[in-house]
Amino acid sequence: MSQAPESVTDGEIVETRGDERVELLRADTNNDGQTDVWVVDTDGDGKADLFQFDTDGDGKVDITMVDIDEDGTPDEVVDGDGGLPPEQLPPTVQV
Repeated sequence: MSQAPESVTDGEIVETRGDERVELLRADTNNDGQTDVWVVDTDGDGKADLFQFDTDGDGKVDITMVDIDEDGTPDEVVDGDGGLPPEQLPPTVQV
C-alpha cells in the first residue's frame, strides 16, 4: 500500500493513470459562483484519481492530489495545478 506524501511540492507535474480528462464532479463549496473542487477520472474507468482544490477562492487550482492506484489514499500532492489545469466551463445563466 502506498503512503501519502509528507509535504506539498511546488510546481511539480503530476502523473495520472491516463491522458483522458472526464470530470466527474465540480463543486462550488463557498457559493461564490466559481468552482472550488474538481474531481476527475483520467483513465475512463469511472473512478476518480485526480482531485484539485481552489483553497483561496481566486478561481485557480491551489492544490492537486493524485490517487494513481485508486486506493483512496493520495499518492502525490503538489502545490498548484500539477500541470493539469481544469478546463474552462462556458458561462452559465441563472434564472
